[in-house]
Amino acid sequence: MQVRIFNYNTLERVHQFEAHSDYVRCIAVHPTQPFILTCSDDMTIKLWNWDKKWSCQQVFEGHSHYVMQIVINPKDNNTFASASLDHSVRVWQLGSPQPNFTLYDHKRGVNCVDFYHGGDKPYLISGGDDSLVKIWDYQNKTCVQTLEGHSQNVSSVSFHPELPIILTGSEDCTVRVWHANTYRLENTLNYGLDRVWCISANKGSNNVCFGYDEGSVMVKIGREEPAMSMDVSGKIVWAKHSEIQQANLKAMGEAEYQDGERLPLAVKDLGACDIYPQTIAHNPNGRLAFVCVDGYITTGMALRTSLCPSPDFVGYWNTQNYAIESNFSVKLFKNFKEKKSFKPDFGSEGIYGGYLLGCRSSTTGLAFYDWETQELVRRIEIQPRQVFWSENGDYVCIATDTTTSSSSHCLFFQVQEVVKTGKWVGDCFIYTNSVNRLNYYVGGEIVTIAHLDRTLYLLGYIPKENRLYLGDKELNVVSYELLVSVLEYQTAVMRRDFNTADRVLPTIPPAHRTRVAHFLEKQGFKKQALAVSTDPEHKFDLALSLGELEVCHQLAAEAGSEHKWRLVADLAQQRGDLQMAQTCLLRAHDYPGLLLQATATGNASFIREVGKEAEGQGRNNVAFLSHFLTANLKECLELLIKTNRIPEAAFFARTYMPSEISRVVGLWKQAAGEKIAQTLADPGQYDNLFTGITDALKAQQYLEKTTKPIPAASTASVPGNHEREALEEMRKAEAAGSFVYQPPEGEDQEFVDAPQQPENQGASAGLKEEALIPTGACDPAPAAALPASASLPGDVLVPVPAVPAAADLVQPEDTFIAEDEEFLLPLKKAGDVLLPVKEDEENLMAAKEDDNVLVLEEDNDMFGWGGTDQAVLGVDEYLPDEDHAKLIPVREDEEIEKEEADHQKQDRGAAAVPPTSVSPPHTPLCWDEDGAEGWGSEEEEMIAGGASRPSIDQAQLERELELDIEKIRIEDNIDPNDLNLDEEELLAD
Repeated sequence: MQVRIFNYNTLERVHQFEAHSDYVRCIAVHPTQPFILTCSDDMTIKLWNWDKKWSCQQVFEGHSHYVMQIVINPKDNNTFASASLDHSVRVWQLGSPQPNFTLYDHKRGVNCVDFYHGGDKPYLISGGDDSLVKIWDYQNKTCVQTLEGHSQNVSSVSFHPELPIILTGSEDCTVRVWHANTYRLENTLNYGLDRVWCISANKGSNNVCFGYDEGSVMVKIGREEPAMSMDVSGKIVWAKHSEIQQANLKAMGEAEYQDGERLPLAVKDLGACDIYPQTIAHNPNGRLAFVCVDGYITTGMALRTSLCPSPDFVGYWNTQNYAIESNFSVKLFKNFKEKKSFKPDFGSEGIYGGYLLGCRSSTTGLAFYDWETQELVRRIEIQPRQVFWSENGDYVCIATDTTTSSSSHCLFFQVQEVVKTGKWVGDCFIYTNSVNRLNYYVGGEIVTIAHLDRTLYLLGYIPKENRLYLGDKELNVVSYELLVSVLEYQTAVMRRDFNTADRVLPTIPPAHRTRVAHFLEKQGFKKQALAVSTDPEHKFDLALSLGELEVCHQLAAEAGSEHKWRLVADLAQQRGDLQMAQTCLLRAHDYPGLLLQATATGNASFIREVGKEAEGQGRNNVAFLSHFLTANLKECLELLIKTNRIPEAAFFARTYMPSEISRVVGLWKQAAGEKIAQTLADPGQYDNLFTGITDALKAQQYLEKTTKPIPAASTASVPGNHEREALEEMRKAEAAGSFVYQPPEGEDQEFVDAPQQPENQGASAGLKEEALIPTGACDPAPAAALPASASLPGDVLVPVPAVPAAADLVQPEDTFIAEDEEFLLPLKKAGDVLLPVKEDEENLMAAKEDDNVLVLEEDNDMFGWGGTDQAVLGVDEYLPDEDHAKLIPVREDEEIEKEEADHQKQDRGAAAVPPTSVSPPHTPLCWDEDGAEGWGSEEEEMIAGGASRPSIDQAQLERELELDIEKIRIEDNIDPNDLNLDEEELLAD
């Protein structure tokens, strides 16, 4: 059959090989060599070497039946024993093919075998199908003891590696625990999991595992706490197996040791017990040590035996009194003589010593009795594990499975701790818990002394040395510092004995005063804690909670922490000390807090200082808000530009500083890139897209001139900025003459607002608004400003020279006609003409002369210079693609145009309106390179300038052109299929 090897970390199978020809019964691993031993039903034992690729090194033959188990001798790794169903136990030597000897005494087959781990006995144990367990002396080759008790085959036996017990498992479903020295049956365990097949105990632990048919169980056997005790003078007595040893802490001298360091103790043997000691305890004066051995109490430093059989023992704190419990009764002894015996009213399953005698019952809980009268003092319905009394009897600590309760008469404190060992020192309870912490409890506060790296058990405290001593399972002793002055001080505070506390305080070293201060704080004495503490952080917290402003300010100055300065500033504001609050906020660089204080006090100069400081520290939000609150809009704008917030700066300028829009938009275009820059409109060039820009400029200038400080007394009568209407105020001031708008220096033009479209002009909603903005005068005929826009089909914006002859052309009360509906248009100035043109001359009612206006024909969207009977120039020429393209009115015959031009010059003079025909090249309607529009020669300055040329949606023009072509085709009955490409293109033209 095969043997398989697994990696127990990854559970991966790493190797397998054929080991025997029949079932493998047992595998034993050599503790030091790369060997394993296997036994099988093929009646052989084989030795394998894993360093040599699991090769077989040796075969042991000799058994005549199945080999059930093999075990290596822990005291001699070269020998091992085997158990076989041939009724024998054989002992072998590695390297020898023959057994050293054979043990025969079982009547039936032997199933299991094990060696004794201690060095004092050469024993071997075996169990067989005869239900017997036999203990052998393999040196004498004799059977020392036979253990009887199982009713079925014994399948597993084991010597515990540390405890003096023997464990045996059987097919009768029980595990029996035997005393290894007296061979007495101590306990029988039955967990109802059917037959027992294996038992395993871990060295260094009290945990034992049992394997059954139906599962496995792990139990804890015995006490983990070692049998150790220390008296008040520093003498420690412990039991190492059956030997009693003693060590004296005074023998170490005055050498200093670190906390948790193992102490080098000189050990002295006191003697040996016949059987394993269970517990060791000292009486209060340290003269007697009580050793409980198998129900007998051995006492005296010379281990004088007193025949006091008792399964449970407890001592009293005076020199001679103690009690024992046996058979549900309690016996009291004095000077090793029985004084009295009584049976507790509520039964007794365990007893606890101390100021009162405690008796435990599983049904009624814990009952306390007086030592002298045996009267019941109090009963508590809890199930204690341990009971700890203070030295003076004022306090008792009861440890249960869930919580630990400390009580003084009727006052109880519950602590969620699992106490392993504990001891009272004054009014402080020192203990170790289940998570390996060394703590002490005083006044409702738990103080951690140390975190332990392993399980330690409390031995005692020596006040003269200020050391606390603990031991572990290996009987090592360590110590930790615990000042008696700290304990005395805390005890005095708990008793409200402040005179004693003040007397003890100077004896506490400065390094330990912070711990005392924390204790005082927990007790509610914060002023005393502030005086005692040496930790600056703790002192600051205490001073802050007490409202000690000066102390907090001093500590914050020493620490230099911004967080502390903020806390001090808050405290100063609560106390009304604004000057100190301001100083603390400045040191904390808390600019939002400074701004809040400045605005709350209404200090404008302080707000400006905060803005400068915040801007210097890069706190731009606070700086911007500070500038804004003080109406320093220029600094706000520059801060946005400085921090590269150009879009926000543009919107800020549009809202508050329209005079800076062009500059900011220019910066925006530079930062945005060429493609995005083309989509950004500058109000200086496209004023028609910015409604109310002129009024905004005027309002800005008006506010700059009228803003002035006002006395605080006038605050109630002056409306707030959010209630003011700046535009209305500006218009009223301008109408009253108290304000005159002055364009900024260096600018030769001003913005003119584009008016809103009339609501009844919905038919022309698709056309874009266009404004003609004058840029200057042109001799001899300056043009008039034309703020209106052409907004209806057939409307045109006409520049007319401002000459006396032109004043009689159109008067403000004149009307114009469009779409067979009459609209009244108030004209701003005589000489401005907005004229719809119809083919029917009857509709030309608004013009005094038909041949001197620039008109737009409604039906064909065409315009020209002259009367309605004359030919006009098409729309395509009206929107030139190039900057230098000229819009020239034409006639069908150039000679006729020249004649009419000469005729007009004669009638109207040199300063009259430009001629109706444009044969001469010096009178075109054109755009210059800058987009200016006007009448005049190419060499002359253009009259109307504008920041914007007329803009027409190209897609809209294409859609209208397609509609016109389709209209012509329908009216003339033209089939599109009959048109060739040239004819279609011509028709489109």
